[in-house]
Amino acid sequence: MPIQRREFIAAIGTGALATTAGCAQSGEGSGQTGAETEAESGGGGQPGVAGETLTLTTTTSTYDTGLLDEIHPDFEDMYGVSVDAVAQGTGAALESARNGDSDIVMVHARGLEDDFMRNGYGINRRDLMFNDFVIVGPEDDPAGIQGMGSATEALTTIAESESQFVSRGDNSGTHTKELNLWEAAGTEPGGNWYQETGTGMGEALNIANQQGAYTLSDRGTYISQRSEIDLVILVQGPIEDGPEILANPYGIMAVNPGVHDNANYDLAMAYIGWITSPGTQDAISNYQVNGEQLFFPEAVSEDPNFQQYVPEGWSSDAGE
Repeated sequence: MPIQRREFIAAIGTGALATTAGCAQSGEGSGQTGAETEAESGGGGQPGVAGETLTLTTTTSTYDTGLLDEIHPDFEDMYGVSVDAVAQGTGAALESARNGDSDIVMVHARGLEDDFMRNGYGINRRDLMFNDFVIVGPEDDPAGIQGMGSATEALTTIAESESQFVSRGDNSGTHTKELNLWEAAGTEPGGNWYQETGTGMGEALNIANQQGAYTLSDRGTYISQRSEIDLVILVQGPIEDGPEILANPYGIMAVNPGVHDNANYDLAMAYIGWITSPGTQDAISNYQVNGEQLFFPEAVSEDPNFQQYVPEGWSSDAGE
């Protein structure tokens, strides 16, 4: 039986991101007018969800980079609500939602997201934003991978030289990508040179830095910590013309209220509408750390991708 929502958040130890806001108003980042907001509230000036709390389970990268702290006040002010963001790896974030301890999930491992939807736990998925993965390591680069155009070749070279490599080992989106890369390289990592930490991205970067090791990181978390570590980017992702295999798309979806009737579906859908709106997508695009953009919006497109709403490869006539 699922643990109580508030107990779950206390157990994770993250706490709420922001306080409950006052009156609902049109938000600068929302793309929604005050009249539209009032209409949703039934004309009373307050949305029907005012005073409620949205529980969001999300990846460590969206939390550790400060993105959610930056954009959430607009949503909270608009609807008069609060957001509890629980930062976990993608696998843990989806598991929390499976257990009924979340209203909405924001993650970055499409294969795991597809399984979540196929099993009926998630609905109304949207593409949200993207950045990319990079392979970072010590500046002296003992394995000699700097500038390689192939991520799998770089990992094979690290393995063959038995240079130290730090893996998150936590079933996160980054860990899932790393395992996919090893598989594509035809190499099974293991031995004294390969260390699984079971930690978030920030801590994995710190451990790799202390040990002079290589690791796979999302670009956003690396940029947010770059001033505190000595690791450098040795293999770029597609944002800097690196291999497409290092692309890192993020998705968002509501927890199915048909499975968990305690899920705050109305507020989850309000959040999805807000975060995929042109205004909030602009806010995501404009968010920078150390003068660099961390995330690139993907929800607004002239040519909509309808495959985003369903598991990849699904079609209505798939069974025919």
